Amino acid sequence: QVQLVESGGGLVQAGGSLRLSCAASGLTFSRFAMAWFRQAPGKEREFVAAISWSGLSTYYADFAKGRFTGSRDNAKNTVYLQMNSLEPEDTAVYYCAAARAYTSEYVAGPTADEYEYWGQGTQVTVSS
Repeated sequence: QVQLVESGGGLVQAGGSLRLSCAASGLTFSRFAMAWFRQAPGKEREFVAAISWSGLSTYYADFAKGRFTGSRDNAKNTVYLQMNSLEPEDTAVYYCAAARAYTSEYVAGPTADEYEYWGQGTQVTVSS
């Protein structure tokens, strides 16, 4: 049974930082490209960042560039999202997702349909 479990969310003031983690189990983690999405109240789920199974290739939404950094530790079956300079507009539930990959540098795209497994999400709230 595949499980993706996010953690690290919380309440932070604008300008602050958070580091989200997503621990995976039940899959060969090093053969999956990973990504982060988010969903704010009343809005559709949107892509945030993606990372290849090697961790060397990444892809970010425009709003995340320069503020968010994705990384992974395949030995720990964990993917991370470091978020800096947070803004109230970043308030959302953040989800990690896994897409089966066949090359080490494959980075899945921004479409939710590309991802096979999803976590339950972690709430991030940024106060002004």
